[in-house]
Amino acid sequence: MATIQDIARISGYSIGTVSRVINNRADVSAEARRKIEEVVREQNYQPNSSARMLRQSISSEISIVVRGVRNVFLQSLLEGVQIRIRDNGEIANVQFIRETDDEVAVAVQVLQNLKPKGLIFLGGSTKNFQEDFSKINVPSVLISADASGLGFDNLSSFTTDDVNAAARAVGELVSQGHRRIGILGGYPGDAEGMRPNDSPAQRIRGALEELEKSGIAFDLERDYEESPFSAEGGYHTAEKLLLRTPDLTAIFAISDSIAIGAMRAFRDMGLRVPEDISVVGFDGITAAKYSVPRLATIQQDATLLANKSVDDLLMRISYERTAVHEKIPYLYVNGESVAQPRE
Repeated sequence: MATIQDIARISGYSIGTVSRVINNRADVSAEARRKIEEVVREQNYQPNSSARMLRQSISSEISIVVRGVRNVFLQSLLEGVQIRIRDNGEIANVQFIRETDDEVAVAVQVLQNLKPKGLIFLGGSTKNFQEDFSKINVPSVLISADASGLGFDNLSSFTTDDVNAAARAVGELVSQGHRRIGILGGYPGDAEGMRPNDSPAQRIRGALEELEKSGIAFDLERDYEESPFSAEGGYHTAEKLLLRTPDLTAIFAISDSIAIGAMRAFRDMGLRVPEDISVVGFDGITAAKYSVPRLATIQQDATLLANKSVDDLLMRISYERTAVHEKIPYLYVNGESVAQPRE
């Protein structure tokens, strides 16, 4: 049996355009409608009746919930998501919340008030999803956290392999000869109490696994400091960490914003990066290319994350399909902020 994805591929139009024709929406050109209806007849496509009835009770918009108003990487993801949604002829509204807010509780309210046909979560705690996502009955996507273990048929997820990527970042420091490495970043409790599929906790886990594998001692109370996902947070927590543990020769920051703030703090403390202390970040935001020195980092593929997430959501909105979970490739960027430790 043909799917809406087949109709889109054969007709040459986007899934969003095909969906609007199938649902008899007016905002489609006559030529597109003619071509798509011809392919629908040829392929004997039958829209899912239960999905059609559900669509009649919801709006035509997609709601995006962004957890962390100062998280620069999520901002770049949001831009990509909005462009992909627009290119498919769809409309989206955006809800910004704080890093410590419950994104699922907010989404439940959005669902009641705006009745979106789909939800996209940029960032999130899988603990919140485990507890309350059963209240959400529309197709949804979680970006930058792994929802594969939660068991919700209407929740897909797309994320970087945070464990492997963080291990790679710390491995670069180890390969340069660093043996006193600190870790910066995350929400309160990331290192010990958060669910293991959340990105901050996954990055810390990857870093700790690499240190253990390399035989390098790490004291969580001494060598780790929590930080919000912002340059300001990185500045203050880096200063606090180094005053407490002055023998550190390198820092792994679990976001580029934190790393950039940390580098400024080290400079203000009279230290040079990388001559006195090395720094590696995570995300690959644009600012990392222009920092002085240029930041070594894990570069996530924001465009691929955005495109795959939107495409998956639009297909599940228009056609009954099981949720999918996928890891998106990353790239380590050398930068100029890592060097061998001083003798």
